[in-house]
Amino acid sequence: METVRVTRPDGRTDTFDAFYAANFDRLVLQLYAYTADVSAAQDAVQEAFSRAWARWDRVAGYDEPAAWVRRVAMNVATNRWRRVQAARAHARFHRAESVPPPSPDRAALARALRALPPRQRRAIVLFHIADLSIGEIAAQEGVPDGTVKAWLHRGRAALATLLTDEEDRRG
Repeated sequence: METVRVTRPDGRTDTFDAFYAANFDRLVLQLYAYTADVSAAQDAVQEAFSRAWARWDRVAGYDEPAAWVRRVAMNVATNRWRRVQAARAHARFHRAESVPPPSPDRAALARALRALPPRQRRAIVLFHIADLSIGEIAAQEGVPDGTVKAWLHRGRAALATLLTDEEDRRG
């Protein structure tokens, strides 16, 4: 960081580095008291000092440059708090209704479907869940109707075995 010297109206020469070193810890403590969150306080003060650095030639001329940085830091912290509150309110308003956990049968079916080869699984899902016809599945997959029928037959047989095994284990 380059050192910027500003001569104040009273004749004193201030550098940003000296100003930062003299005020950072004190301002973080003040913002911590305001936010009750050390991390939020440090972030807000750092943001305020970044803004002061960008206009140091003007800020250094103020009677109380630290008061300007404190005010900016408090505004930053307040704005962040408001955004968090708005996000929480939005999440509460738009959150999905409580969904009960899947039943043991549904969980077993999901596990069994995952165990199938992808083509068989896709054929079973498209036929039994998406309600597509064999012809629609064949067109989508780019295969003859007979291939879809074979995938369905093999997939159903594998599911029956997997679900029976699952039932025997629970049982």
